[in-house]
Amino acid sequence: MHPQAARPFTGRKMAAIMVAFFAVVIIVNVYMAREASSTFGGVVVENSYVASQQYNRWLDEASAENALGWTASAMRQPDGHVIVTLGGPGQTALVSAVARHPLGNQPDRTLRFVGHGSGRFVSLEPLPANRWRLRLTVRDGDKLWRHEGDVR
Repeated sequence: MHPQAARPFTGRKMAAIMVAFFAVVIIVNVYMAREASSTFGGVVVENSYVASQQYNRWLDEASAENALGWTASAMRQPDGHVIVTLGGPGQTALVSAVARHPLGNQPDRTLRFVGHGSGRFVSLEPLPANRWRLRLTVRDGDKLWRHEGDVR
């Protein structure tokens, strides 16, 4: 038996290895970037400069809302209706909310509430079972309060 002669490692083989390596890296990066951008559920503003001009006003509003000392908790009932329990505003408060899916997989849902005494408000619309973030807006006379929290 004659030993088989080893083939020399040429520049052409090295070039093929380099091209294959970088092709795999580029394909994986493009795939991952596409998947990440298609599943992004965050909040984006149209124009960040315009939004930055509102920042101080938003801080002032948040400070005024925190000074009210109001509290809220939300719970989804088995029938889908959401019960919000408020601490602070009167029984004549107007309560509304926008339910947002945290990953953006489902469309936002607007909820209206009616008072049921003792600071409890029940939504008129049912909310499907899932994880939801609730953005509450409570108006009691000239006072406005906003709160965001999870629905349990």
